[in-house]
Amino acid sequence: MQKITLITGGSRGIGRATAFYLAEKGHHIGIGYHTNQDKALEVIEIICQMGGKAIAIQVDVADEKQVIELFQRTDTELGYITGLVNNAGILKPQASIEQLTADRLNDIFATNVVGSFLCAREAVKKMSLRHGGQGGSIVNVSSAASRLGAPHEYIDYAASKGAIDTLTIGLSLEVAAQGIRVNAVRPRFIYTDMHTDGGEPNRVERVKNSLPMKRGGQPEEVAQAIAWLLSNEASYVTGNFIDLAGGK
Repeated sequence: MQKITLITGGSRGIGRATAFYLAEKGHHIGIGYHTNQDKALEVIEIICQMGGKAIAIQVDVADEKQVIELFQRTDTELGYITGLVNNAGILKPQASIEQLTADRLNDIFATNVVGSFLCAREAVKKMSLRHGGQGGSIVNVSSAASRLGAPHEYIDYAASKGAIDTLTIGLSLEVAAQGIRVNAVRPRFIYTDMHTDGGEPNRVERVKNSLPMKRGGQPEEVAQAIAWLLSNEASYVTGNFIDLAGGK
C-alpha cells in the first residue's frame, strides 16, 4: 500500500526535514502550513523535483472546520492517509509565570493541544478499521520540555507538550484494536527557527555545553525517529516515546 503521510507544520524545522526524509522513502506527502506559503511551496517543489508527490494546504489547526477540510483535501488529492505527523506548534517569547496572560495561554493551548486533538480525531476517522479504514500510524511531536518543565522560559509551552504526552498514551490505548499505532517523539535543543519565536535565536548554542552530548540536535535526526515510528519496522510499537534531547 502506498504510504501517504500528512505533516502539520510542514513548512519549516522538524516538519520540513520530515517531509523530505519521508519523500525519499517513497511517501506521498501532504503538508499543512499556517502562514508561510512561500516556504511550504518550496518544500513541495523540492519533493516534486526529487520525483515524489506532495501537496501543501494552508490550515489553522486550532480551527475545527479548517482541520476537517485539511483531511478531506488530503484524501481527495493524495488518497488514503496512512500516517499523521502532529507537528504544528507555537512558542511565545520567554517568560516567567508572573508574565503570562490568558491570551497567551489560550493561543498556545489552542494550537499545540486542541489542534493536535482535532488532527488526531480526523486521522482516526480515516484510518480506523471500524470505519472501513486500513489502519495507520500517528506520531505526535511533543518535547522534552514536558519532562523538564522549561522554568523561567516556556512553562506554558512545556505544559502544552505534557498534554501531548497524555494524548499519546490515552489515544494509543483507545485505538490499538482499530489498527492504529500512536507514538511520540520528544525533541529539545534542536537547531530550528522556533527559537527565534521564543526571542533567543541562538539558544541552542547557549545551552549545548550543559548537555551530556555537548551539542545541539539537527531536525534531520528527529525526522529519522519519526520515520521509524511510522514504518513497518515499528509495527509492534505503540504508546511509546523517543527522546531526542542530547541525553538531557
